[in-house]
Amino acid sequence: MNEHTYHVAGMHCASCEILIEKKLLELKEIKSVEASTSQGQVLVEFENEKPSLNRLNKIFAKEGYQFFDQPISAENNFKPKELIISAIWGIILIAGFIGLNKLGLSGLINVNLKSSLPMFFVFGLIAGVSSCAALVGGIILSMAKQWSELYASTDPNSKKLLPHLMFNAGRLASYGVLGAVLGAIGSQFNFSLKFGPILVLAVSVLMIFLALQMIGFKKFRGFQLAAPKFITRFIADESNFRSRLAPFLMGAFTFFLPCGFTITAQGLSLLSGSAIQGGLIMLLFALGTLPMLLIIGLSSVKLAQKTNSAARFLKAAGILVLFFAFYNINAQLNVLGITSFSDIGLNSSQTSGIVKKDAKPSEKGLPPIVDGKQIVKMDASANGYSPSYFKVRAGLPVRWEITDKGTSGCTNAIISKSLFAGEIPLTSGQTSIKEFTPEQPGKYKFSCWMGMISGMIEVVDSDSLNQPDVPSSLTSENNLFSPSGAESLGGSCSAGGGCGCGGR
Repeated sequence: MNEHTYHVAGMHCASCEILIEKKLLELKEIKSVEASTSQGQVLVEFENEKPSLNRLNKIFAKEGYQFFDQPISAENNFKPKELIISAIWGIILIAGFIGLNKLGLSGLINVNLKSSLPMFFVFGLIAGVSSCAALVGGIILSMAKQWSELYASTDPNSKKLLPHLMFNAGRLASYGVLGAVLGAIGSQFNFSLKFGPILVLAVSVLMIFLALQMIGFKKFRGFQLAAPKFITRFIADESNFRSRLAPFLMGAFTFFLPCGFTITAQGLSLLSGSAIQGGLIMLLFALGTLPMLLIIGLSSVKLAQKTNSAARFLKAAGILVLFFAFYNINAQLNVLGITSFSDIGLNSSQTSGIVKKDAKPSEKGLPPIVDGKQIVKMDASANGYSPSYFKVRAGLPVRWEITDKGTSGCTNAIISKSLFAGEIPLTSGQTSIKEFTPEQPGKYKFSCWMGMISGMIEVVDSDSLNQPDVPSSLTSENNLFSPSGAESLGGSCSAGGGCGCGGR
């Protein structure tokens, strides 16, 4: 029995190891194989003569692996043309995602308890091209290579698509069952609001590692999101039914990933007070997200099997997954009130506080005071807030009047953990009112509950302003609302805080 170590280019994950080991063990002269992605090597034990490099490279040509007897040089790993083409693909996909979100599709529909069940399917369709694509679609892309390489290159596409089908089957099952549980419980469900940001951050960090691995960074080849080898080898055996279990469980787990659309559907399932109604709401919502997630899965299967496009697709998908990961991280920083890329461009020059014409410089940008309360007004839509930056005085009550100009899903509620507890639910076409008193000077972020859109409230020290009181009766010539106008503004939220989940 002899040993030989091959150096292999193109290995990225545990599935690469499994595939190489399976195909090499089909050769009569090879008795045992130990592949290592982190080292980029394959150790074989063989009888008689070892397989030639030419023979192995022909065997693995479709999978894109290359075998060498010597350590692989940087030239063999770095292919600038392939990287440029992959980057172009990735940028096009990212631009498409951003473009769909900028169209404000999520503002086309706003579901509530009175909505018919088919509307939740449409709600899911919209979610599938926005936050669900960024979060769940990113997970599918990051796992696509590992799933595809569990099967032989000669296997039909229907078989290679099986993990994606099982992933979505697990998603549908969990949404239906857990939606029924929520409907039966009929009490507040705050898991996502409390623990969601930490969960998304953890998932996003894993996505970053997987993305860098997919792009081809050698230092990340050692990162393996996989079970011990004796388990993965068993799973890779198509004769074992358990090979389908991992994607099913992963799909079921997505019920707990906090997407604003999902939270809305969960909240309405909860408030339905019926196990049957709650289960149907969540099931139809999940069915709505199914087409886009299947398109993502089918695209990955189709492209991964083509020799010329497999490597490019892997890198392009890695770039897209990396974008999704940072997109999700940035959003959760907004939810947590931490500095993020969304803060770029937000500054005091964007304030729209209304002051008298003869106001002192120190009063500029500050809102008027009516009946002892600072009045600030804002429009909210699926595309953002207008204005998105306010200045208010510390120690003086604020009356925040928010007019919903077409929000839904992630944007139909506003939170600011540093300024007030709970949420401000928004209802399309109505004005919601939130009253709170900012105590400490500083800059405080507010956002939708997934952090996709955000703004800022700057609290200034009222003692340092040294300004006269603004009269409670404001003239119409200053284009201000009168006391009667302020009283007429309706709201879906009391001064005390939130009124349940969004969309009501």
